[in-house]
Amino acid sequence: MEYRKLGKTDLNVSRLSYGASPLGSVFRDISEDDGIRTVHTAIDMGVNLIDVSPYYGLTKAETVLGKALKGIPRDKYILSTKAGRYGAEYADFDFSEKKIRSSLDESLNRLGVDGVDILFLHDIEFGNLEQIFNEALPCLQALKQEGKVRYIGVTGYPLKMFSETIKQADIDCILTYCRYALYDNSLANIIPSFEEKGVGIINASPTGMGLLTNRGAPEWHPGNQQLLDACQKAVKLCQSQGVDITEVALQYAIDHPAISSTLVGTANPVNIVKNIEWAEKPVNQALVKEIRKLFDNVPVVWPSGYPENQD
Repeated sequence: MEYRKLGKTDLNVSRLSYGASPLGSVFRDISEDDGIRTVHTAIDMGVNLIDVSPYYGLTKAETVLGKALKGIPRDKYILSTKAGRYGAEYADFDFSEKKIRSSLDESLNRLGVDGVDILFLHDIEFGNLEQIFNEALPCLQALKQEGKVRYIGVTGYPLKMFSETIKQADIDCILTYCRYALYDNSLANIIPSFEEKGVGIINASPTGMGLLTNRGAPEWHPGNQQLLDACQKAVKLCQSQGVDITEVALQYAIDHPAISSTLVGTANPVNIVKNIEWAEKPVNQALVKEIRKLFDNVPVVWPSGYPENQD
């Protein structure tokens, strides 16, 4: 497993990392035992960054992850969790200092640890930016000074949110999803601004929340029909060449040298092994070029959060 430095932190994170949302049965009902074995397999194979959130499965993912981490030496993994998002509705977001502090305490209890390496504000496009910058981020800074968290950052979908945050606040890293993938690599346009400030980049969902899989996108996917159709063409193109599109999507996403780590999520031990093995192989650049052409002139971005916070 290759390791990369996360921005200006002292964390060396595995190029492929584990996204624990499936432990909350977010995509399908899972076997808790399978989920725990998946975490153990990932760590045994060199994955050292694990990301979770109280939102995933409404605290179930953190609870199951806590069971999986029991007995594993703390220096074997780098742990990140989030605060601010607790459900699917706008009313389920709370970026107040009081809630962030209680949320972190509850997360630490579920995870069975004394502190986390990274605490993120979760999907800040659903918050009031005045509160984000004047209350929530100062709270994270205070928690960092108090030693409850080592590093801080924000997550979200609109790239505009990251650009605005690094202008107004001192953060250590960002967690972006679906914005550096085969169908949309627009994150690359703003990477130099992160590098300039030493802000580390963690990328999530290289398949675009199921778009670039043989199974296809779930019914709830927010992408438009043109995007869904183009992704199906990409799947068929790969199938015609005897290739699993998820393999190409993963290899493409982790190939950017400025992206420290890419999160993959599964609750199946066999799948995590497959993902790690794929990550060790070089990407087929000719096939990538063919796939990328399918998305020319296709609208690839969907709305997320308050209108004023969207790209």
